[in-house]
Amino acid sequence: MRWDEPEPAFGFLLHDISRLLRKRFDRRARNLGLTKSQWIVLAHLARHEGIKQSGLAEVLEVEPITLARHLDRLGHAGWVQRRADPADRRAWRLHLTEAAGPLLEALGALVDETMDEALAGLGPAERGRLYAALTAVRGNLSQREEGVNGKRPAPRRGVPAGRE
Repeated sequence: MRWDEPEPAFGFLLHDISRLLRKRFDRRARNLGLTKSQWIVLAHLARHEGIKQSGLAEVLEVEPITLARHLDRLGHAGWVQRRADPADRRAWRLHLTEAAGPLLEALGALVDETMDEALAGLGPAERGRLYAALTAVRGNLSQREEGVNGKRPAPRRGVPAGRE
């Protein structure tokens, strides 16, 4: 393998794009009085409303105590609410409050601005193909990750199960 070939550069390219998107979005979100960590928690919570606190920490790949501090701040601001889990008295379910609605709308507008900037020059068909390709890459890696975590990975295309 050569490090200057397109395939090895793919990971670096994705990393750079991700970093630049976060940086660009963070600049815009600062006007809302949010830190990067706070808007990331809110964005994921909006996608996983009612998730357990431990589950959100796993999704965010942070320590539960780190997430707890963010949630404390977001709760004091009136945007997030912890509710007891009816099935597990030791666990908390996380919910956005009504007050978070306008904030999430503003964050959504910033997402749209940032994505329009990032995808400038790409038409709808190109954007669709890019999204489909990246979704496939994520799916490939998700299947492999499940195998690493003790679940049997799906066989590679064209390779019978057990002959990988």
